[in-house]
Amino acid sequence: MTTQPSPRIVNIGLTQMACGEDLTDNLDQQIKLVEQAARQGAQIICTQELFRSQYFCQLEDHRFFKTAETIPGPSTDAFRKVAKQYGVVIIASLFEKRADGLYHNTAVVIDADGSLIGIYRKMHIPDDPLYYEKFYFTPGDTGFRAWNTKFAKIGVLICWDQWFPEGARLTALQGAQILFYPTAIGWHPSEKTEFGEAQHDAWELIQRSHAVANGCYVCAANRIGTEKILGADGKPVSDEGIQFWGQSFVASPDGKVVHRASVEKEEVMVIPADLEKVEFSRTHWPFLRDRRIDAYGEMTKRFIDSK
Repeated sequence: MTTQPSPRIVNIGLTQMACGEDLTDNLDQQIKLVEQAARQGAQIICTQELFRSQYFCQLEDHRFFKTAETIPGPSTDAFRKVAKQYGVVIIASLFEKRADGLYHNTAVVIDADGSLIGIYRKMHIPDDPLYYEKFYFTPGDTGFRAWNTKFAKIGVLICWDQWFPEGARLTALQGAQILFYPTAIGWHPSEKTEFGEAQHDAWELIQRSHAVANGCYVCAANRIGTEKILGADGKPVSDEGIQFWGQSFVASPDGKVVHRASVEKEEVMVIPADLEKVEFSRTHWPFLRDRRIDAYGEMTKRFIDSK
């Protein structure tokens, strides 16, 4: 009689919350939610993108560079204590001051013993209306990475990286079983009626496709609330601001959304992930095996002239 291997269950924790103007209050609230997730059984916990502040990239203003911090630094130290106390892995998204004049949108990876085992610096930097990130963030130089943590091998990418299948693929090729995407994405309220449903569907669909194409879990932690950033004159830079759409989710290796949070509510999600499904997916849908690596050289070009 053949004994079937028992499932390798890892509990994934995601948090979503609204952010105010006080950096300390935001950090305290984020820690509270992470601790709540840990008490509910989460083993790997991911925050939303840039949780310490409101999404300041709605305008270009040098004063916001003062909100950045070093790594290691105050937030890293706080999360290392939480990770060690509860024996959990934590992925925390921070505005990193690397040196004078050099800043990154960075995620830290802290293992269950409280050790800082790695960082990932956002590789793809957007520049869209109310998302003026190129003003603040130097493109990442860490490359796409995966880490062996106590509970699973994980990869971390950040928000705009979600739209690029190359990042997900290169992370999965290093053996990542779970991809985490700290996120800050929402609607321009005036566009929501016409484009809102399609925008959200596209955002979720592209990440679900990463799960299928790479045979792994994909987890996105997004923020909630409407944020209007004040300019130097004390007036909102935009009358509408950005309405963040929440809806943090976990997708399994078959692309199915196993849980989706609400649009507006602060939430802590704890979702079991069966790592046996990663192995099952990668052997039954062997996309990684069947890649034609001999034929993909031109993928590194900006444009291919077909003439």
